[in-house]
Amino acid sequence: MARTNRRLTRDSRYTKYAGGPDPLAPPIDLREALETIGEDVMGGSSPQHALREFLRRGGRDRPGLDDLARRVAERRRELSRKHNLDGTLQQIRELLDSAVLEERKQLARDTEMDDGDRALAELQLDSLPSSVAAAVSELSDYRWQSPKAREDFAKIKDLLGAEMLEQRFAGMKQALENATDADRAAVNTMLDDLNELLDAHRRGEDTQEQFDDFMAKHGDFFPENPRTIDELLDTLASRAAAAQRMRNSMTQEQRDELDALAQQAFGTPDLMSSLARLDGTLRSLRPGENWGGAERMDGEEGLGLGDGTGVFQDLADLDELAEQLAQSHNGSRLDDLDLDKLTRQLGDAAAVDARALQQLERALRDSGTMKRGSDGLLRLTPKAMRQLGKTLLRDIAETMSGRQGDRDLRQAGAAGERSGASREWAFGDTEPWDVTRTITNAITRTAGEGGPTGDGVRIEIGDVEVQETEARTQACVALLVDTSFSMAMDGRWVPMKRTALALHTLITSRFRGDDLQLIGFGRTASVMEIDELVGLDAIWDKGTNLHHALLLANRHFRKHPNAQPVLLIVTDGEPTSHLEPDGEVYFSYPPDSLTVAHAVRELDASMRLGAHTTFFRLGEDPGLARFIETMARRVGGTVVSPEADDLGAAVVSSYLGARRGGGAGPTGGDFDGMFGRGWGF
Repeated sequence: MARTNRRLTRDSRYTKYAGGPDPLAPPIDLREALETIGEDVMGGSSPQHALREFLRRGGRDRPGLDDLARRVAERRRELSRKHNLDGTLQQIRELLDSAVLEERKQLARDTEMDDGDRALAELQLDSLPSSVAAAVSELSDYRWQSPKAREDFAKIKDLLGAEMLEQRFAGMKQALENATDADRAAVNTMLDDLNELLDAHRRGEDTQEQFDDFMAKHGDFFPENPRTIDELLDTLASRAAAAQRMRNSMTQEQRDELDALAQQAFGTPDLMSSLARLDGTLRSLRPGENWGGAERMDGEEGLGLGDGTGVFQDLADLDELAEQLAQSHNGSRLDDLDLDKLTRQLGDAAAVDARALQQLERALRDSGTMKRGSDGLLRLTPKAMRQLGKTLLRDIAETMSGRQGDRDLRQAGAAGERSGASREWAFGDTEPWDVTRTITNAITRTAGEGGPTGDGVRIEIGDVEVQETEARTQACVALLVDTSFSMAMDGRWVPMKRTALALHTLITSRFRGDDLQLIGFGRTASVMEIDELVGLDAIWDKGTNLHHALLLANRHFRKHPNAQPVLLIVTDGEPTSHLEPDGEVYFSYPPDSLTVAHAVRELDASMRLGAHTTFFRLGEDPGLARFIETMARRVGGTVVSPEADDLGAAVVSSYLGARRGGGAGPTGGDFDGMFGRGWGF
């Protein structure tokens, strides 16, 4: 095979990761998400709510929306507590103090200056008002003797102009450092042209050509490079609204000072006139922007007008991100999350976490595990049910294989169906060989002896493995689950649903010839599909109608006269209701003897149909224990009293034992054989 060598050329470049799926991220694993969502659904949550909760909490190795929202909130607190809004005034005060100090020095050392002129100058400096704006206004016509003082005072006017422009156009302050008169004239021209363009747009008279001409002439002032006038409006209005919110957050004294100083920007009031016209147009064209908000900023670090506007934009971005992360609106999806803003505010790591959650949500929706019904609500699909059921069966297999003292019970035969597992051959076995395992064993055994010889692989009797089979016994199974409110009150609601889903998955995927009917019984009983049972909410209603459930189970058994009936009853209470001949429900607590008699009569009917009956008693109620023991002895059934978390293993074990003709069910070793190798969990 030809080998290709790829070498970096002189033109090769490494560049920063530009976003998109993280090439180093692990593949999306839906199992944890599906298991968690399934648990919540079985606990009574809707699939929509369960999905939202999982994304909110995150997984074992992935932060969720709550963690991102916490980081957003922390960043917001940091910005508001770190800064104050006195930065520009403080800078102007420092420049003014420096100019006055330099002027006093010059007056003191200038020996050629007329004493009267010196006295008048010193008097004017001594009588300056405490207001910075008033002092700047009074000194606007002052004849400075010190070149350094004159320079510092000129910086005040340039600083005001640059800050005012920076509030509306990001980056303008830096661009105007050491600005010339020509630079200031270019700014004024741009503002005039911009106002004309926006006025034309407001009247509906603008064209794309007019916008393109404007950008060709003034594009350097807009690093965002908008492609349409609407994009330009969005950018300008967002920053102007942030500037207004900053102004709203100032004290009245700060606003008055800045308003007075603004008239001195670039030494003329023309700039403020142009900016005021621009702000008015933006307000009318983008009224939906937040023009009225305010923040409390009482930190130690002063913010200039330009930087402060940027901080207020950051605060607005963080508020928007918090709302997006909350996913509180109907139809909210993580695809709505602005990853660019998240990156700017929290960094690349946060964006990677958010992108992983987006991919997870998209995978759950697109993988066929969730679908939206005609009512717009998400639902778990049959595929999701199967995956959940397989997970539950895997857990049950681990539970059973971990028990101590189990013996390996098998019922194998050549006439059976293959289980997918194999075992070492024993004398008397008639099952077909597992050729792959047999040859693998032989090669492994001879590896230390130099491997196979020229005569091929030599197989010894200890190498042989045979395929395990299950006897072809068709079972007709009725699982009766107590859905009375006490099951939910005592923490048995989810284990009951897990049990039903595990048994349903086992029968529909492993024993397809068997017929399972799920029957829920509370005040009345009903036959339920698995998705209906899994999504069932606990309802406060009095009654445990075992009589009605047994009626439905016996009807199911009679429809399959050639199958082995298997009756599995899960309950935590004695029967307290039954059906009257007219179909009405009779309820009595404590249990009425007539209610018990109706349940006994139907249980006797199950026995006559040949049902193998197992009761699963939940709880420690002595009355329930006596009742179930009596019922089980009457029909030759068995009683199992598992903990809630072991209910699934107990029911599956009983089912497998019943369909094999025994009551014990498979043990840990046998269950491993059935599910460990052949199932691919």
